[in-house]
Amino acid sequence: MTAERSVTAPASPETAEYLARYVDLAHPRLGTEVVFATDDFFADKSRMIAPEAPVFYPDRFDDHGKWMDGWESRRKRTPGHDHAVLRLGQRGTIAAVDIDTSFFTGNFPPEAMIEAADTVGEPGESDWQVLVPRRALSGDSHNITEAASAGPVRWLRLHIYPDGGIARLRVYGTVAKDWAAVPADAVVDLAAVENGGTALAWNDAHYGHPANMLAPGRAPVMSDGWETARRRVPGNDWCVLKLGTAGTIERLLVDTRHYKGNFPDRFTLRAARLSADPDPRAIEAESAAWPLLLAETKLSADAEKTIDAVETLGPVTHVRLDIFPDGGISRLRLYGRKAS
Repeated sequence: MTAERSVTAPASPETAEYLARYVDLAHPRLGTEVVFATDDFFADKSRMIAPEAPVFYPDRFDDHGKWMDGWESRRKRTPGHDHAVLRLGQRGTIAAVDIDTSFFTGNFPPEAMIEAADTVGEPGESDWQVLVPRRALSGDSHNITEAASAGPVRWLRLHIYPDGGIARLRVYGTVAKDWAAVPADAVVDLAAVENGGTALAWNDAHYGHPANMLAPGRAPVMSDGWETARRRVPGNDWCVLKLGTAGTIERLLVDTRHYKGNFPDRFTLRAARLSADPDPRAIEAESAAWPLLLAETKLSADAEKTIDAVETLGPVTHVRLDIFPDGGISRLRLYGRKAS
């Protein structure tokens, strides 16, 4: 058995940084499901949204033939083409998609198209609008395309022409939370990914992306958190998060689950209310001057820490988390009420 291999996107660093600012709306932990496929004889449709990078085992076969890590239909012998339908777990606005054909070489679809719909129930044919126009695909590659639609959607339909295999479909965007439906006195996690929270900037994400801290539930493994490399120079690590809406933070929770010999010694939180996201080139210096929401506070290994008293700053839209000097945090919860 050959060891697994992962594929690195051929995108430029600028593109990678751009995509990293968004949430994968197709992630199963948000409740997304692949609910239909015209054909998934060779590889089950659900594998297409698996959060792990695809792998390849040259010697693995099953009753249907070569085992592939993705969605793969049979060779089509009749007119038409195959398609799959996804129901997003969270309604969202899509910025870009990655139709990943990693390890599909002689069996990838030559072309693909994606449509989107925003119906509460299953869409009718007239409800679908083009999100990604029909385009050529390359095999064993990340086929990244900006989305054409600006509106929030709940459904996606991926067409492949005429058949073949897709390793992963990544849907980069932001959750479109209906804050009008949230009562003014309700206490919610203002930074939760399901409430529209995102990570905007960070100085280091060597072992895990800071957006992981905003994911639902407790982290199942150590890689599902924000973890930086071991710091060998003076200073500390930091990240900037954007709340789902302007709100007043009243209490917080920091979880270092799984981080035992690598948790931060202490942390601080700063916050500000902004009318727009800071310029990426200036965000580090600007955020370092924001007022303190919580002064330097000690952390412990593999534990949840709840803090019920923070500085009264009023409604804020962005927070900066500093960890000293480095390490990992699995979850961060910022509980409060939306601004009136």
